[in-house]
Amino acid sequence: MSDALPVSGAPLRVLHLEDSELDHELVTMHVEAELPWPVEFTRVEDEPAFLSALSSVQPHLILSDFALPSYDGLSAYRAAHVRVPSVPFIIVTGAMGEETAVDTLREGVTDYILKQRLERLPSSIRRAMNEVESRIQRERAEREIRALNERLRARLDEVERLRNTAERQSQRLEIQAKQLEEALNLQKTFLAETSHELRTPLTALHGYLRRAEREAGGSQTLQDAQRVAENMTRLVNDLLQLSRGELVQSIEMHFTNLGNLLRQVGRDYGVQAPDGNYEIVGDPGRLTQVFVNLVSNAIRVTGNAGLVQLEVEPRAGEIEVRVVDHGPGVPDAVKPRIFDKFYRGKEAGSAGLGLTIAQQVVTAHGGTIDVIDTPGGGATFRVRLPELEDDEPEDDLSSDLTLSESELDALTETSLREGEREETGADGTETRTGPSGVRPDALA
Repeated sequence: MSDALPVSGAPLRVLHLEDSELDHELVTMHVEAELPWPVEFTRVEDEPAFLSALSSVQPHLILSDFALPSYDGLSAYRAAHVRVPSVPFIIVTGAMGEETAVDTLREGVTDYILKQRLERLPSSIRRAMNEVESRIQRERAEREIRALNERLRARLDEVERLRNTAERQSQRLEIQAKQLEEALNLQKTFLAETSHELRTPLTALHGYLRRAEREAGGSQTLQDAQRVAENMTRLVNDLLQLSRGELVQSIEMHFTNLGNLLRQVGRDYGVQAPDGNYEIVGDPGRLTQVFVNLVSNAIRVTGNAGLVQLEVEPRAGEIEVRVVDHGPGVPDAVKPRIFDKFYRGKEAGSAGLGLTIAQQVVTAHGGTIDVIDTPGGGATFRVRLPELEDDEPEDDLSSDLTLSESELDALTETSLREGEREETGADGTETRTGPSGVRPDALA
């Protein structure tokens, strides 16, 4: 199939079905001078040559005589319309009745020109080629519109598919959210009921321990038992608060010897603790709870108290306590969530609250807690607590209270003068008494 229009600089290929050489030359003369393209003519005289040229020449335009010795223009049009339907077909004839001309136009012939009026041929060709160009642009636009519609339809189908998928996922998420909410409610209910159930025996245990202490006298064993019972009571209260979504409360600040507290925890669990005294302001019971949680977790993970140790390092404005273990360590993927409420990792025997409580207690003390890897393997939990601020230096205070010798003499004289008063005796003589009405033995 030929190109509908010649490309820039290329000739307009014209196939001319004409048996008269003279008529062909006349047509050529009128066309070449008037058209905006260079023209390349191919003349054929019969049907076989015409049909062959349709394929070999691939014309942009077909001109045909109406009546030929062995062929006719209307038959030529029908053959061309089958093979090259988009190529304009103009009949150029010497004589044609009006009825015949109308019939050819109804058949689909582009135009007809009488040989006596060849001056009309260039304008007819230009009009036909313009129509071809308009048709090409229209067909191109229609193809683009169809392609756009197909893409839009595909996008709409994709959007519909995604919408259906999103709806299904939303329904699944709603179901999962309801299941999760039910599970959390059950968990809170369990914690609340368990906490209440544990309170009764713990209260009785406190009473028994206090009575035993009164009857048997104070002993280290009873004191340790009472302290453990108090820690258990505090843990139960924390479980109850956390089940309600509350933070750890009732922090009571006191001057606390952190070194003694750590050594007590180390003695209870058989863990090496540092020497030295480190004064801070904090709640000793809550801080004991923090380090008990950290140490017991470390022993549970390592399986051996000998692989756990407590370290203390005073730093600028704070004291850092490290609970160091040489166990399997904490994976990097777990570290960001290890302090989350109810997060247990791989520890099925843990409720997932110990580290949460520890973090909240440390935060309430204005400190921080985190976990890092222990060199050589294991995990190290670092607790940083604010250091006790120093009081005003004694030298500055004593200098403020120190008086000069002259100021001291003046103060003494003033005090003595204010303490003296005059008295009149029975004989009319005046005597001067010292402070508090004490009469001096002699006056100098």
